[in-house]
Amino acid sequence: MSHSPLMDKVRAVLPDADDDTHRLICAIAGLLAHVGHCEQDYSPAEEAKIREELGRVHVLNGAAVDAICAALRTDMGRMTSDGDHAFCRDVRELCTTDGRIEVLEALVEVAAADGRLSLTETNYLRRLVPSLGLTQSDYVAVQARHRDKLTVLER
Repeated sequence: MSHSPLMDKVRAVLPDADDDTHRLICAIAGLLAHVGHCEQDYSPAEEAKIREELGRVHVLNGAAVDAICAALRTDMGRMTSDGDHAFCRDVRELCTTDGRIEVLEALVEVAAADGRLSLTETNYLRRLVPSLGLTQSDYVAVQARHRDKLTVLER
């Protein structure tokens, strides 16, 4: 299954990778984009954090990260309007539990990149958790690092 221009870009930057690697990189990038666009405001801080998180993926070099980030920026609206179900399915099918927790950690990092975790972001992330094959306890443990950024706790 192709995730459109994003999958095309992933295939182009990783021409020697197998289909599962393409699917996983596309799914991770797509979910990072969903979180970055969650509040309809893709901030420079979120883009920088997405770039950083993609940079941690061992099969991606700097040029590949740049190309994927450019594809995200260009196609953000359409990509996020297509939903996240296929991305979640691919992460669930292709990652171990520890790998899925790492993906969740990256998603929370992007959500918190602007210094706050809004109710919209928190609700979105909580909704994703079961689709990733994780538990709400997994989410609470990951979010705990950013408890000070939860806007729901602001007075």
